[in-house]
Amino acid sequence: MEPGEPLDRVARIQEEWRRERPDLDTSPQGVIGRLHRLADRLSEELRLVYDAYGLGEGEFDVLCALRRAGEPYERAPGELAAHTMVTTGAMTKRIDRLERAGLVTRRRSSDDQRGRIVALTRPGRELIDRAFTDHMRNERRLLDLLTPADSASLETLLTTWLSRVDHPRTLEGE
Repeated sequence: MEPGEPLDRVARIQEEWRRERPDLDTSPQGVIGRLHRLADRLSEELRLVYDAYGLGEGEFDVLCALRRAGEPYERAPGELAAHTMVTTGAMTKRIDRLERAGLVTRRRSSDDQRGRIVALTRPGRELIDRAFTDHMRNERRLLDLLTPADSASLETLLTTWLSRVDHPRTLEGE
């Protein structure tokens, strides 16, 4: 923060902790706390588009996963769960809602009669194409709050950090 700039919520919390626990380094809160707050704010902004199309974030994710599959825009429920990082139980509920809305269909797999295939309907494809266009416009609006250089630097930093969190290396000698 620049000198003379008012303290944001995270800085105020850090200041209080420094007063109460001067023995602890609270600097990680500066990054982690702001990322957490930013993630919450970004989620609020992204939900504006989902809501405009009558979708929850989960339904939007399922429709996107089906659309990304390419023609004929279908996947098995387990594959959908893997592409959206939710449990198969949660996926079933999402598919049920989308099926009731006429946005997807379910049928038996021709390869395995016990398996199911979920497919986008024409209305589902038309809806997700419109919604995704608006979603990308919304994400661009949010990212344009940064300079192109800041955006590129942030993407690099986040990619590196996420990779290290997802695949931690053990320290030598441990």
